[in-house]
Amino acid sequence: MRTPHQSVDRANGHQPEPAGIPSPRATLPLTGAVDDGDRLVDLVDLLALDGFTTGREPFGRTTWLENLRADAALTTPEAEVIRDAVEDDGHGRLSIGDGWTLHVMRWKQSRRARVTVTAVTAELAEAVLATATAGAVEEPAPADDSVPVGFWHYGPHGPRRTQREIDAAPWDKIRANYARPVAETLERLMAIDAATVTGRLLLLHGEPGTGKTTALRALAQQWRAWCQVDCVLDPERLFGDPAYLMNVALGSGDDDEPKWRLLMLEDCDELISGDAKASAGQSLSRLLNLTDGLLGQGRNALIAITTNEDLSALHPAVIRPGRCLASIEVGRLPYQEAVSWLGGPTGIGPDGATLAELYALKTGAKPVTVPRQAPPTGMYL
Repeated sequence: MRTPHQSVDRANGHQPEPAGIPSPRATLPLTGAVDDGDRLVDLVDLLALDGFTTGREPFGRTTWLENLRADAALTTPEAEVIRDAVEDDGHGRLSIGDGWTLHVMRWKQSRRARVTVTAVTAELAEAVLATATAGAVEEPAPADDSVPVGFWHYGPHGPRRTQREIDAAPWDKIRANYARPVAETLERLMAIDAATVTGRLLLLHGEPGTGKTTALRALAQQWRAWCQVDCVLDPERLFGDPAYLMNVALGSGDDDEPKWRLLMLEDCDELISGDAKASAGQSLSRLLNLTDGLLGQGRNALIAITTNEDLSALHPAVIRPGRCLASIEVGRLPYQEAVSWLGGPTGIGPDGATLAELYALKTGAKPVTVPRQAPPTGMYL
């Protein structure tokens, strides 16, 4: 049973208005409805809005932190903690100082944090934020078998990009996973650099389990010096929402952002199929516009799409010359190459095997299934 709503007064837990700071011409009251469904961190979030909402601290700055150090304090020496809420999956803390409020929300499992400062001046807000976050992030050491990849998704507060280091074996270590003609074509693709890009669309098509995603990870490793790689987790939303598409296409605009970007879209059969125009509305048009239309001009965006569809089933506008950087069918390893890969013929059919099938044969891995049972006998009333 829910308890009656409680009103949270904006004066709770806050310092008096600093002397010498003029009152705003108009203030907005801060009132929140609280019941037993709210968590402690929700109340900290609500109280953190006070100074900014009322105009006492009209300047706000927020930053998101990834790969947070376990020992990162995210505070300043003069901060006075007025609320501290610790829960299983998160930690919310509210601190105050002379003319500013510091709100920190950190998530333990994902090593992420959101740090917000409101203050009486923009300079003060930026200074407190810089002090609180100094040295808080642990930069992962570069490795030969991993590569940084950004993951885009549309969350409750709009488009969001999170960067992670993912496993990505160098090309020379996985070349034998592909049939000879496919490996030779992929090798030419791996050798492309910013000066030799001739198209914007990269298609990898073939049956499941043939190593399309593995090849893309190797490509990300090979191109990491000149191309930032992002994976879009909700491509149907990306091309269905112009605002989301603009956010991803335009990038951050930072000076240190790589000039070229590769957007990876996995299993997008419906987006590029022959009837995509009818089934996906404007999504196909927006995809093509991002490759060589007005939206793509000056953005240097490459699009990599994996699909299980046969090349003949794809929309002709997708695979026309000049637009497609590469269209590669990643198929099974032929019988002799599959036998060589595995070290013997056991379990390999006359038409060869997919990469996934070879790894299953090599490791002996089998899916967990319910044992077959005898059918029931008798009758039920």
